[in-house]
Amino acid sequence: MSLFGDGLDTAVQKSFTRPAPKSAGAQMRYLVKQLKSTKAVAQMLRISQRTVERYVKNQIKKPRPDLAARLEREVKKRWQPQIRAKARQKAATTGGIVIDTQARMGYTAPIGSTDEDRVRHLTVALPPQYAARLFDAQEAGASDQQLQQIVAEGLREVYFQDGGRRAGSLEEVRFTDIQHLEFEL
Repeated sequence: MSLFGDGLDTAVQKSFTRPAPKSAGAQMRYLVKQLKSTKAVAQMLRISQRTVERYVKNQIKKPRPDLAARLEREVKKRWQPQIRAKARQKAATTGGIVIDTQARMGYTAPIGSTDEDRVRHLTVALPPQYAARLFDAQEAGASDQQLQQIVAEGLREVYFQDGGRRAGSLEEVRFTDIQHLEFEL
């Protein structure tokens, strides 16, 4: 599980106009329609093709917890791709992204400043260029550490340096021990 990647996905999913299928049969039928074969769905979910066919016909209604989680994750990953793309595009060009986090933050600065790490609870609107960088990095398969670094750079510019109005000599922001993280488009 990826804290930053899942947080970005959850933020995008809030823009869906219709709810994703809830029942196992409806989810399985949706995946079969998307992947165009029961064999492809079976391979993706690591179950037999016959099991997929039985879910499609509603002969099985209640999946095991691990299968239910995989099924829901795969459906949400593919649900309303155009709405998802529009939400990402809007955040990356005009809207930006709001981050609500509680984490240990500190910074590297010249000697004589109070740069000790401490737990802070921040709700900060990051400009569109950071939303674009986050979504581009996520699409490219960036690790959680890389996404965390992009967020730290955004917090440095917006929160610590206030858009260049203060702390101009600030070198690096440390963003660790994340207790809470939520994104909003």
